Amino acid sequence: MPSKGVHAFTYIAVAGCSIELSVPGQTIVRDECNHFCADIFEVDTKHIDSFFDKRGKFAFKVLQHGRLITEQWIDVNAITGNASGGTMDTIASTPSVFDSEGSLIVTYGLYEAGSGHGLLPNRHQCYVTVTPNYANWMGNLAPPGSAHEEKRFSRLVLPSAHDVGMNSMQSSEAVLEKVGGAIVGVLVGDTVSGRALMSRLADIVSGPAISLIAPSIIFSLAITQKDSLDAMLQIGARYFEFRPARLHDAVRPTGALPDKVYFEHSAIPGMAYDAFLNDVVAFLMAHRDEIVVVQLRWDGVPGECAHPSDDEQREYIEAALAQANGEIVAGGLDDLRNASIAQLRREKRRLIVMVSVDSLSTYTDEGNATVNGDSIVSAFPSVLTAENQRGKAFINIQCQATASNIPEAIVYSVMEAGTTTSCLLATKGICDSKTLPWCRDNVLRTCNTETLVVLMNDFIDGATADVAVQLSRQRLDL
Repeated sequence: MPSKGVHAFTYIAVAGCSIELSVPGQTIVRDECNHFCADIFEVDTKHIDSFFDKRGKFAFKVLQHGRLITEQWIDVNAITGNASGGTMDTIASTPSVFDSEGSLIVTYGLYEAGSGHGLLPNRHQCYVTVTPNYANWMGNLAPPGSAHEEKRFSRLVLPSAHDVGMNSMQSSEAVLEKVGGAIVGVLVGDTVSGRALMSRLADIVSGPAISLIAPSIIFSLAITQKDSLDAMLQIGARYFEFRPARLHDAVRPTGALPDKVYFEHSAIPGMAYDAFLNDVVAFLMAHRDEIVVVQLRWDGVPGECAHPSDDEQREYIEAALAQANGEIVAGGLDDLRNASIAQLRREKRRLIVMVSVDSLSTYTDEGNATVNGDSIVSAFPSVLTAENQRGKAFINIQCQATASNIPEAIVYSVMEAGTTTSCLLATKGICDSKTLPWCRDNVLRTCNTETLVVLMNDFIDGATADVAVQLSRQRLDL
């Protein structure tokens, strides 16, 4: 009988919680703590009573001690494979869920595989994590006055949201509305993935048609997060790379957006830099024991997107810190490498800002261009050697796959033009189920204890944060 598969990945780090996953004729309950679970479901026509309508509901419920925290679902057509309707029919409609009591967070996402294509998964992909609200995880792990607080800040392992500024289409949509879709070639820029995509699309559709699908092109190439910055911070993120620059010279004079500095993915504008800094400072004011690290970089940003001068960078930081009335001051690389947690708190240096520092990253264009994560994991041991780590400011373990560097994958993602067909989201569950367990089991052994470690991921989630927090605890205990 015709059927459509769903691959579900779950992780729980809160006692008394369970995740109930179901399709017609099949239900699985996961309640194991700190286990990365993967289950395969089939929406099968033999379990659907209707003769004409062959849609079956894939759903999950999160419960704590029997109390329903959230329920999400989508209809899956067992014949066509399409998924639509319900509460997960767009990526934008799947923000993290915060328990009404404020004690836990549910992060989740869904990739719609459709009928399947080439290298991308044939089954729909869903991930669900249930973890503590980590808004105060540093304060809980190293409370003021504790022995842990006297350890170096660099002992910590920081969760990180990859490309934090690309969490919505708001800025890009404003540009497209003002300038038109023909600008997409400029926005994509001279990146490897951008050139490959535009070349493939030119072989398939006409120039006017490319303009019409411009939003899908940008979405598939650049959108790597889906939560607000405040939500990311509560999930646990404490390290962010930001690529601040002004709009491209071809866009800036049009007035599509205010003339200021934005996160730039190539020339695709995302979150405004002042909004990012203001939200980080507001979070730090509300959470007095937390410390956030920001690194400014411009890799991949074209010269036509003017970089802020040193004076402008300083002005942005000072303007954001003004709201703190002296309660927070900016720290730097020396603070990150040498200061204790207690010292940073005592000196109020809880916003550490660095510019293009020399760090060790596990990312490579070839290794992270994967749909199953195997090449990422296999590269970890060869990159994380003592020799490679020597003298580096910190270690950045990048867990996310970059399927947008695989032309066949991104062309499919764009041409489908679906709201849940992001090729970046397609790899989320399967890669996390391999990269995060490796980090949990090997970071303590492979990474220098006195060198800060960052765990970076697309669509920042509770499992990434929980692994980082537990590793931080272990390194502080040493």
